[in-house]
Amino acid sequence: MAQYELLDRYETIKHRFEEIQQQITDPAAMADMKRYVKLNQEYKNLEKLVAVFKEYKNLVDSIESGREILAQETDEDLREMAREEIELAEQRIPEKETEIKLLLVPADPEDSKNAILEIRAGTGGDEASIFAGDLFRMYSKFCEQKGWRMEVTNISEGTAGGYKEIVAKVTGEGVYGILKYESGVHRVQRVPQTETQGRIHTSAATVAVLPEAEEFDVELKESDIRKDTYCSSGPGGQSVNTTYSAIRLTHIPTGIVVTCQDEKSQLKNLAKAMSELRTRIYNMEYQKYIDEISSKRKTMVSTGDRSAKIRTYNWPQGRVTDHRINFTVYNLPAVINGDIHEFIEKLMIEENAEKLKEAEI
Repeated sequence: MAQYELLDRYETIKHRFEEIQQQITDPAAMADMKRYVKLNQEYKNLEKLVAVFKEYKNLVDSIESGREILAQETDEDLREMAREEIELAEQRIPEKETEIKLLLVPADPEDSKNAILEIRAGTGGDEASIFAGDLFRMYSKFCEQKGWRMEVTNISEGTAGGYKEIVAKVTGEGVYGILKYESGVHRVQRVPQTETQGRIHTSAATVAVLPEAEEFDVELKESDIRKDTYCSSGPGGQSVNTTYSAIRLTHIPTGIVVTCQDEKSQLKNLAKAMSELRTRIYNMEYQKYIDEISSKRKTMVSTGDRSAKIRTYNWPQGRVTDHRINFTVYNLPAVINGDIHEFIEKLMIEENAEKLKEAEI
C-alpha cells in the first residue's frame, strides 16, 4: 500500500470529521453563531472529503484483494475476474487522487456565500449603457438556469436604454464561488444602434462580484452610519416621487455610500442597504486576500484586478473570447442569453490546476 500515500491522511481526516460531528451538536457551539457557522462549513467540506476517501480506499482494497486472488487461485475464471477488477480500479485511482488533492487544498471560505453583482457602463457612452443592459440580461438568464434568486437593489438607467449602473443581490447555493470569475472589464465590438455609417465601435462595461457579508462578519455601529431618505426614481408606480422610501447610507469611518430604492417600503430598502453596506465594508478586508493571490493565479485576475479586460464580445464575428485562458467560442447569441457555463467551467479547471501547483500536494 506504500504507493497509495494519500491513504496515510485518511485516518487523520476521518478523526477530525468525527470530532466536528460531536462539536456541532454541543449547545455551547450552537450558542456562538459565528463558531457554529464555521463548524458547519468545515463539516460540509470534510463530509465530501471523507466520502471521496472511502471510494478511493475501496478501489485500493479492490486492487489488493485482486492481487491476492492472482497469487493464490489457480481457477482461470476467478483469475480473469480479478485481473478485470484490478484494471478497472487502477483506471479510476488517478481520477480519485486528483479529486482528493483538490479537496485537500483549503477552499476559499467565501465561495459558499451569496453575492452582490454590480454592472457599470464604461467607455462608449450610450452604447456602453446598452451593453451593460445586455450583460445584466445575460446574468439574469444564467441565474434562472441555476435556480438562483436575483433581487435588484439599485438602478441608474441609460439615456438610450440599458443601465449606467445596476446592482443586484444573487441568492443561492455557492453563488459567489461561481460568479466571482465574472469580475473585470467586459468589452463589446459591434455597430451601435446610434451609428449611421455602419462603423464598428468598441465599448466596455465593468462587472464586480462581491461575496455577501453575514451579519456576524461585520459589526456596524449606528453612530458610524448616516441615513438619508429621498424619493425613488424610475419604475415603481404611484409611490415614485411621492414617498421618501429610497435609502442612502453613508459609513462615516470608511466613506462608503450605498443606496437602495427597489422596494416601496422604506424598512425593506433599509434592510437591503444595510446588507450591501456590510458587504462593502467586509470586502475592503477580503480584497487584501484577493490581491495577495491574484499575482499567483491568472484566473484570479477576475477579482484581483477589476480594471483588467477579461472578455470580448464581437458581434460581427459572433465571437466571444476570454482573455485569461485564451478560450474562444463562436456562439455569441447563446452566450448573451446566459450560456456562460463553458467559460466558468474552464476557468475553474484552470484555477484548480493552479491551486494544486501552489499546494504541491
